[in-house]
Amino acid sequence: MKKLLLILLLSAGLFSQAQQKADLIIYNGKIATMQKQGEFVQAIAMKDGIILDIGTEKNILSSYKSSETKLIDAKGKTVIPGLNDSHMHVIREGLNYNSELRWDGVKTLKRAMEMLKEQAARTPDGVWIKVIGGWNEFQFEEKRQPTIDEINAAIPDKPVFITYLYGKAFLNKKGIEVLKYTKDTKYEGSLLEQDANGNLTGLMYAKETPKAIYTTLGLTTKLSPEERINSSIQFNRELNRFGLTSIIDAAGGSQNFPADYVTSLELAKQNKLSLRISYYLFAQQKGKELQDYEKWVATTQINKNDNLIVPNGYVEEGAGENIVASAADFENFLEPRIVLSDEMEKDLEPIIRLLAKNKWPFRLHATYGESIDRMLNVFEKVNKEIPFNGLRWFFDHAETITPSELERVKKLGGGIAVQFRMYYQGELYNKLYGAPKTQLPPIKKMLELGIPVGMGTDATRISTYNPWMSLHWLLTGKTIGGMQFWPKDQVLDKFTALQLYTSGSAWFSGEEKEKGKLVKGMYADMAILSDDYFSLKADDIRKIESVLTIVNGKIVYASAEFKTLNPEIPAVIPDWSPVKYFGGYQK
Repeated sequence: MKKLLLILLLSAGLFSQAQQKADLIIYNGKIATMQKQGEFVQAIAMKDGIILDIGTEKNILSSYKSSETKLIDAKGKTVIPGLNDSHMHVIREGLNYNSELRWDGVKTLKRAMEMLKEQAARTPDGVWIKVIGGWNEFQFEEKRQPTIDEINAAIPDKPVFITYLYGKAFLNKKGIEVLKYTKDTKYEGSLLEQDANGNLTGLMYAKETPKAIYTTLGLTTKLSPEERINSSIQFNRELNRFGLTSIIDAAGGSQNFPADYVTSLELAKQNKLSLRISYYLFAQQKGKELQDYEKWVATTQINKNDNLIVPNGYVEEGAGENIVASAADFENFLEPRIVLSDEMEKDLEPIIRLLAKNKWPFRLHATYGESIDRMLNVFEKVNKEIPFNGLRWFFDHAETITPSELERVKKLGGGIAVQFRMYYQGELYNKLYGAPKTQLPPIKKMLELGIPVGMGTDATRISTYNPWMSLHWLLTGKTIGGMQFWPKDQVLDKFTALQLYTSGSAWFSGEEKEKGKLVKGMYADMAILSDDYFSLKADDIRKIESVLTIVNGKIVYASAEFKTLNPEIPAVIPDWSPVKYFGGYQK
């Protein structure tokens, strides 16, 4: 009997040990655990999407290698946790990416216009040529925008629509003709510029709202359902190119639920998402926001994963980023600050009460301290009646939030998701308000107070989706044009900046205990970098890409010396897609 028991125990031990052999081991790396500053290991073992262990190359290989284990020699390169953008419009951009010409990363206006002409030459009649965000004039050597005359001269025979931040758009003569816009075409809160004879020039300006710009965008070419699937795959792969493994989707204007989520949902169910996506729901109809949230709270389920293979692969998180139209704190630094409607508080309060009662996390777009003060009044009032008690809620953006408002956020247990919008709009802010005397938004102060802070881009209609440009902003305080926007003594160190993009952002989807660090038990999401982030000069951070990106222990992107490991994805469709010829971010 004792002999039989010993055999059983030995068998169980061997079985347990066999179970712990790794699917994948990366060795010979400079692996940043991000558990504490300056902590690096040589090797990391993973199994079933979870990190088994980290340590020396010798220990990891001897403990976890089997004949079935895939081995990757990192060749001394830096390995970091997968990047997590806490505020991007990934679902919406996925539906449109293949139809857009991206000027992200283009160095000269001359080249941008050449790309526009090249794209027009291959675009079929009746199809729009579109550049939708991700650029500004300060990235160009010429330091100027194109003129409407230059756009008309370059492309006289096909419709063109180009947006600039949230405040301005260019519509060429052919586009005006196709849309049948005239001097009598009006959009609330927006201006369609006319010349001395009353003819539309093709320039659009958002004054109080960007309604003209985004209504017009909605009238341009849409991709078919099959093309939207392909477009989402291509955009997700493009994000993997920069080491992104998770995105928290902030919804957005004209992003209707559930219709515009069908594509990503289908990819999730088929395990074809190469990112973990958490998403929030954004009410679309002014005056009917409460009804929307009442319906969603009753009929949808937060924290339900629709990817059956990848934990937290595709999950509904809660409400926002805009909750009611009257609280839309429009961040157009081409114009003075818009004062929120007097109706804001009475519109917002019943929805916050509904969300607090049902323990639904929420996020709220807020640019200015003046708006944040009023929003906090509502939150504090509801909290007295229905205590938040750990409810996850946060502001997005918060560029001019004040120290006293930060204290109030802290007291209510809130967080702040910050983005690098000032990388693109710093010069415009300076023109309106003068140079800021402190960091804006005040990230260091948020961290000092212990407020959860996550980093993101707000891509793609203002800024680029390239996270390394965002990190450049955190490390230098400069704009994309090189202007010193923050005081130099306000910039972040490399560890803190990267932490905001990894474990910092994980808080905003309730996953701070599951991802963001390369330590035992956390998700096996990571990227091998083209260059060593920790030793590069800050200005050189912008050139970094991932050469190998792993999500849930599986390779989702590979390039350079690892390119033979790159998983195959479908070819870009339609055939005229700008992505097929130019790709996305331009090196």
